Amino acid sequence: MTTLTYFATAAKGIETLLLEELRGMGISDVKETRAGVHFTADLEAAYRACLWSRLANRILLPLASFDCPSDDELYRQVKALDWSKHMRVDQTLAIDASVTHSNMNHSQFAAQRMKDAVVDYFREKTGDRPSVEPLEPDIQLNLYINDNKAQVYLDLSGTSLHVRGYRSRGSAAPLKENLAAAILYRADWPSIAKQGGAFVDFMCGSGTLPIEAALMACDIAPGIDRDYYGMFGWAQHDDDLWQRLKKEANERRAQGLKLAPKIMGFDHHRSTLERTSQHVAQAGLQKVIKIEYQDLFEFSAQVPENGLVVVNPPYGHRLGKGEDLTPLYHQIGQVMIRHFDGWRASVFTDDKAKGKTIGIRAKKIHSLFNGALPCKLLHFDIEPANVMQSYRLPRLIPQQELSESALGFLNRLKKNLKKIERWATRESISCYRVYDADLPDYAVAIDLYTDVETSRLWLNIQEYEAPKTIDPDKAKMRLREAVSVVKLVFDVPDEQLYLKSRRRQRGDAQYEKLAEERIYYQVEEGACHFLVNFEDYLDTGLFLDHRPLRLRIGQESENKAILNLFAYTGTATVHAAVGGASRSLTIDMSNTYIDWAKRNMALNDINGPAHRFLQADCIAWLENPTEKDKFDIIFLDPPSFSNSKRMQDVFDVQEDHVRLIRLAMERLTPDGVLFFSNNLRRFKLANTELDDFEIADITDQTIPDDFRQRKHIHRCWEIRFR
Repeated sequence: MTTLTYFATAAKGIETLLLEELRGMGISDVKETRAGVHFTADLEAAYRACLWSRLANRILLPLASFDCPSDDELYRQVKALDWSKHMRVDQTLAIDASVTHSNMNHSQFAAQRMKDAVVDYFREKTGDRPSVEPLEPDIQLNLYINDNKAQVYLDLSGTSLHVRGYRSRGSAAPLKENLAAAILYRADWPSIAKQGGAFVDFMCGSGTLPIEAALMACDIAPGIDRDYYGMFGWAQHDDDLWQRLKKEANERRAQGLKLAPKIMGFDHHRSTLERTSQHVAQAGLQKVIKIEYQDLFEFSAQVPENGLVVVNPPYGHRLGKGEDLTPLYHQIGQVMIRHFDGWRASVFTDDKAKGKTIGIRAKKIHSLFNGALPCKLLHFDIEPANVMQSYRLPRLIPQQELSESALGFLNRLKKNLKKIERWATRESISCYRVYDADLPDYAVAIDLYTDVETSRLWLNIQEYEAPKTIDPDKAKMRLREAVSVVKLVFDVPDEQLYLKSRRRQRGDAQYEKLAEERIYYQVEEGACHFLVNFEDYLDTGLFLDHRPLRLRIGQESENKAILNLFAYTGTATVHAAVGGASRSLTIDMSNTYIDWAKRNMALNDINGPAHRFLQADCIAWLENPTEKDKFDIIFLDPPSFSNSKRMQDVFDVQEDHVRLIRLAMERLTPDGVLFFSNNLRRFKLANTELDDFEIADITDQTIPDDFRQRKHIHRCWEIRFR
């Protein structure tokens, strides 16, 4: 059979997928180019591509290629072709033209000149002429002129192959079928289906994604139900070949339907679902695809154990009419987290930033186009480890369904807030604790942060691990009630509420990384501004219980030299520098926190060589300091325990604090002060081993009013030379 080089057109961004698809059909001689793929093959392969390609727009048969500097040359070259090889005079035709970077600059005029040439060819040969029919003509011709070079094609597909034949009427903002297929390929749906996974689209609209998923999974040719192709009117059409390919496709469909996976589509528009069910039936998939009503904000459907979720939410351009779609995207994430744990998911959106609101870290992102609109396809593994901390919120309970004990918690929180707001306003404090396990049944700490730039409130809820004697289901319910009450009292959007679990761990557990979103907000404390991060770590970058001590350091730092050891994010250094410290040295073992400390200093317009930063093991540095300078104020706040690989030895604050304090005192000026603090609950200072120093327990002075409920949040001493 004769081989020719055909051209399969495709939407922008799909070309590579189309090349892989054609190779999967056994077509080896393929070449990707802009807007499509050239492939050299026989007519059977071209027919097979028409029938089986899920991605191509059109399959074009080349008829001629020539230089085209003018419309007269276009007319002459087209008229010179032997059109009797391709059509009869009594047939209809249509011409689609595209002109770029050429002397001719009007596509419609180029199409008209080409039509005149074909008509005049037949008129001169037969005395009659073919008619023009724009919709489903017997012969569809395509003309491309670029840089004054023309290519003439016969369109074997006739109309775009994205038209499968099952859709009776459109719906608002439909997703083209071949774009839907590209999304499913990128989401790896064929592999998931082979492994027995299910498919769900809980915003299915007119059903394009579920139907395309079923066609793929059941090995159904996407063009099998089309009753019109451009090849049917072509003079060289091989109908026996076409019928053989259709027979093979029907056999494959019958076999594939026996192995269909579970495919489900949900939507909250009942009128749309009626149309969707019609499409499913017209595709012959009513026994494969389950279509049901579900409100996204009250989603309760029972779904299989594993599979793939794909959704194409509104973009806000047409359906959304420009409104804030943040709550919608947030709810998409909540449905995934609560109902599809262990599944894979893909979300097609015009804006990657909206994907942040979903609350699950994307593992991969693909670029695709919906028409001319650039879009992103975000891929997720729905697992607890990938859920952003702020989105691990339990399902909320309406106020009317709260238990008596939860209502008691509600009243306690309101009472606390009323009292502490007066204190915070009086003291000009904008970040503080409003509740700290006051009621045993609700063992959470709730911290409030006010964003300096937007005045928005951020709530950081930390759940204390329940004792093993507590029923886990009861603990979960108490947490649901606690979060529900916080939402009621503060009335903040979900994305401004963060929930974390503080387990019983030794030492520097607060430094453990939970995520890597690197989203920071600016807060205020006294005359200082700080960057806080609610997502990436258990703590936020600002230990609120040390507020009084930081303020004191700031008040006593004028013209003083400051050493901040185990500095974390350098907040004490910032207070000292803003208070007029002449110089400072900030040391921490973590590059991340040293960088954070630098950013905090820069946020307060503090720069220059007087204020230095060092990433180092603090104990190793104290043993072998890189400088002999001494400091007037030293802040020493070590972890309770650390076995970090970056440290020379395992550190235990109870066992090692005497040695640590003595090393630090060697860096202190004779009239200086060392503030030593730690948060080990049962810590006991070895006074007898440090009796050559003047030591004062200042814990009570450094516990702020908002932490009086938890007096053992830290211990603090002031140490001087006698």
